[in-house]
Amino acid sequence: MSSPHASPRTAPPVRRFLPPGLLFALPFLVLFGVFMVWPLAQGLWMSLTDASLSAHAPAFVGLDNFTEAFGDAEMWRGLWHTVWFTLLSTVPLVLVALGMALLVHTGLPGQWVWRLAFFAPYLLPVGVVSLLWIWLYQPDLGLYNHLLRAVGLDGVAWLSDESVAMYAIVLATLWWTVGFNFLLFLAALQAVPDHLYEAAAIDGAGAWRRLWSITLPQLGRITAVVTVLQILASLKVFEQVYLLTKGGPDNSTRPILEYMYDVGFTGYRLGYASAISYIFFVLVLLASAVQIVALRRKEK
Repeated sequence: MSSPHASPRTAPPVRRFLPPGLLFALPFLVLFGVFMVWPLAQGLWMSLTDASLSAHAPAFVGLDNFTEAFGDAEMWRGLWHTVWFTLLSTVPLVLVALGMALLVHTGLPGQWVWRLAFFAPYLLPVGVVSLLWIWLYQPDLGLYNHLLRAVGLDGVAWLSDESVAMYAIVLATLWWTVGFNFLLFLAALQAVPDHLYEAAAIDGAGAWRRLWSITLPQLGRITAVVTVLQILASLKVFEQVYLLTKGGPDNSTRPILEYMYDVGFTGYRLGYASAISYIFFVLVLLASAVQIVALRRKEK
């Protein structure tokens, strides 16, 4: 039995100075600081220097890299290619995914087969996807030109024609990544209350009326979320473009991320590449902020 005069138990030193919530978050904060905050700070400092892959020590140049970047026609061309790819890819990646989810949700026989077929390409690595589509786009032996010739049309130089190459990349990206959006829409469809459809059926509403009056309005929020996520994903396009066309022909499909790669690792100008990356980073932040504000106003 303890003495009534015993001294009270003191809290451990760490808990005395840190609140419990911060203790739980501390491992994440440490990893976030090491792998996010520190690289961001290091990259920002590098953008203010003439850092290079060559042996010379980097020297501070202030805002010279940013000044050069704003006058760099190739940077603006790469940014336009990125925006153009985003405009071309976002609409089909949202609408096709919605159509696929509606088809599966209607109760097609063998639903697991459809779900697997729609989502499986998303699990493939970009190298496999690119190699597959390079074969499909082959001018002489590719499947698409074979089908065109079968109906009496001329073949297309899918990856070497400036007027076609970007559309070919968008088509390959659509096949590869639409499965993720499909799953989001399918999950949202399964969350629509059944009593809404039952009430509509009692009132005599047909399938199309239920689609336009119940299903699509119920999917408004998830459609907005999928659209925002898709825009952000399309703005970061790099791998499939690099593997399919290497930015060609004549840099007509080179996005800004590939231009940054070429400047930094082919031209050895790490400081200048870092400045371009931060300009792009700010533009993406602004685009994200505009979309978030628009979503909040729509919800109100």
